[in-house]
Amino acid sequence: MAAEGEYESILCVKPDVNVYRIPPRASNRAYRAADWKLDAPDWSGRMRITAKGKVAYIKLEDKISGELFAQAPVKEYPGIAVETVSDSSRYFVLRIQDDNGEDLNIPALE
Repeated sequence: MAAEGEYESILCVKPDVNVYRIPPRASNRAYRAADWKLDAPDWSGRMRITAKGKVAYIKLEDKISGELFAQAPVKEYPGIAVETVSDSSRYFVLRIQDDNGEDLNIPALE
């Protein structure tokens, strides 16, 4: 939790990202982008990476309105919030949880 008085810094903005909903892994096998429907993203928007205190936040937002689609706090890297894929350096898997800590469908980003 960020202490009172800390401000949020914008670390990076990527104006065009695609999100692909991928099923949970059935085994410990690494994610592979070749297994996804890359020609049919489930959502497109922008990504902002911000930091507040010692936590970074990956935020997926609507390009025009700025409405938040999803966000993932990253407390440490490497960790469970962001995973690489085995066959590409352009894609990664982002773990999204609701306010109760339950995993939602895991999106993959380009």
